[in-house]
Amino acid sequence: QVQLVESGGGSVQPGGSLRLSCAASRSILSINVMGWYRQAPGKQRELVAGITSGGERNYADSVNGRFTIYRDNAKNTVYLQMNSLKTEDTAVYFCNARIEVTLQYYDYWGQGTQVTVSS
Repeated sequence: QVQLVESGGGSVQPGGSLRLSCAASRSILSINVMGWYRQAPGKQRELVAGITSGGERNYADSVNGRFTIYRDNAKNTVYLQMNSLKTEDTAVYFCNARIEVTLQYYDYWGQGTQVTVSS
């Protein structure tokens, strides 16, 4: 199991930047994949970015080139740097940890942090 605590959300104008943090209660190197998802009102939760324990990254097409996911292993923290924010990036952002145990994957979620992009 793992507990995840997000921080860093807030309100920003279009074109601005925010950095989200996700602190894990265990070594993130023991977690197969850590990712950021988001859910806007009336929409399904969607993957924004992910990073594997081996350091491979993937991004949603809508954020590729604007967002960067990275981690600090010593702090057991994963970050999402969001630049050139758009109004359509407004959503609740959730940190996710996917852990494989005997060929089964288990998902753990943070409580979510609101990101609002508005002029």
